[in-house]
Amino acid sequence: MTDTLVIEGHASLFGLADLGGDVVARGAFAASLATRRTIPMLFQHDPSEPVGLWTSITEDARGLFVRGEILTSGARGRATAALVRRGAVDGLSIGFRTRAATPREARGRVLTAIDLWEVSIVTFPMLPQARLRLVAPARNRVAA
Repeated sequence: MTDTLVIEGHASLFGLADLGGDVVARGAFAASLATRRTIPMLFQHDPSEPVGLWTSITEDARGLFVRGEILTSGARGRATAALVRRGAVDGLSIGFRTRAATPREARGRVLTAIDLWEVSIVTFPMLPQARLRLVAPARNRVAA
């Protein structure tokens, strides 16, 4: 048996300003999701050692909803899974390139088209409401 930890949550929420003042508009991810084959699951935006895979990434009514598996076969995945299981790390954050945006009156931008590069499990998300949760533990074991 190989252990995986199944997680899900919103990596981005529409209409909420992040700590930099940016707001993601509904539909901003649509073109990117239609053309990208895979989106890496990273820990703290570190591309050197992915920690799992996203099995589903979709825009829903609230934002960018992700579901995936942290793979515990590698050291980084094991450590990430342990931190998530214990509740020490529960943030999600997106790595992206802005395709189209308009300035906001206060500060920041309204992001209307985003090229999504990766979704990371992080300690401090730029959008504080972007959080993950564990999926039912009975479904967190898969056969090798």
